[in-house]
Parts: sequence; C-alpha cells; structure tokens
Amino acid sequence: MKFKMAERSLFAILLRSPWWISFIVAALFITAARLLLPDPYFTFGAMGSGPFIVIGVMAAWRQLRAPSPKRVAATMEALAAMPWRDFANTVESSFQRHGYTVTRLSGTAADFSIHKAGATTLVSGKRWKAATVGLDGLRELVAARQQQDVSACQILTLGTFSEAAAAYAREHGIKVAQGENLALLLMPLPNTSATASAAR
Repeated sequence: MKFKMAERSLFAILLRSPWWISFIVAALFITAARLLLPDPYFTFGAMGSGPFIVIGVMAAWRQLRAPSPKRVAATMEALAAMPWRDFANTVESSFQRHGYTVTRLSGTAADFSIHKAGATTLVSGKRWKAATVGLDGLRELVAARQQQDVSACQILTLGTFSEAAAAYAREHGIKVAQGENLALLLMPLPNTSATASAAR
C-alpha cells in the first residue's frame, strides 16, 4: 500500500512551504531540547528534529526542480491559445507520461477516462478556457461518475471557480487541476519549449 500524507497534516503543510521553514522548526526543536533536557537525554530529544530535517530536504529538492514562474506563465498562455484538438492531445500525452491509460470520450460531461492501479477517473477539460467555472458542468460530471460507477472525477481549467462551484466540487470530491497547477500537470509543452528554456 502506498503511503499518502494527509493534506492538512503538519508535515504536508511544511512540504508545501518554503524549504527553510522546516529547518527553522528543526533548529527550534534542537534548541528546546538543549534548554529543557539534561545532558544525558539531549541527544534523544534532539532526534525529534529528524523528520523536520527530512521534510526540509524534500521541500528544497522539489522547489529547486520546480519550473520558474515565467515558465509556468508561458505554459498557461500557450494552453489558453490552443484549439481543442491540440489541448486534448496535450492532456492525453500528459496523463500517459504519468502512467495512466487514457480513453477519449464523446459525451458532453467528460472528455477522457483515465485508468491507473485499478482506479478510473473521468476527466472534463472542454471548459479549460472558461474564465469562471459554474455549477452546470460539475453536476454533469458527477452524474456521469455515478452513472458509470467510477471511482473519481476531475476537471481541468485555467480559470477560477464561482463560490457555489467551489463548494460543490469540495462536497462531491471533484479533483481540480486549476490555473498554475494545470500548467504544471501538462508540462512540458512542445510549443513552449523555447520560451521555457529561456525563462529558466
């Protein structure tokens, strides 16, 4: 079974935060151990900083390898300029790179069915250019998930969610790849390679 860290756990929050925060927490832990524990127990107390050091190293590695804001912006711009056929090809290739089996769908609710490790997800992407995502598309996607009895559904968008749509997505467990997260999911794009190289 693959371990998955809870999104709201302390370590998950630190992993998403600037790497140096974890090292500050580790230093505070060691300082507290020095001040509060007798010398024979200091080493054992200081060992409690170990997980924070590990998280700091992981966060630093991720952040050093992360694309620059200019590259992300260039990718978002390229995605927004794509016709549906090119966007659909990009989405399919991206999920395949992540190890999914991808099936194109012809219905209006979902555009792809992706399968990996025994789980199937319906993915909607046709509204990726919409400035604001509303309820209609989300309701259709959830209905299709229930009708086909699949494990999950996901929506791809460069835009934002209305307040009602955001609440609906949370309530019904709709996975969201939005804005910069969508750009990161779909990188690299062939037609932004030159721009991305210059922006790094």
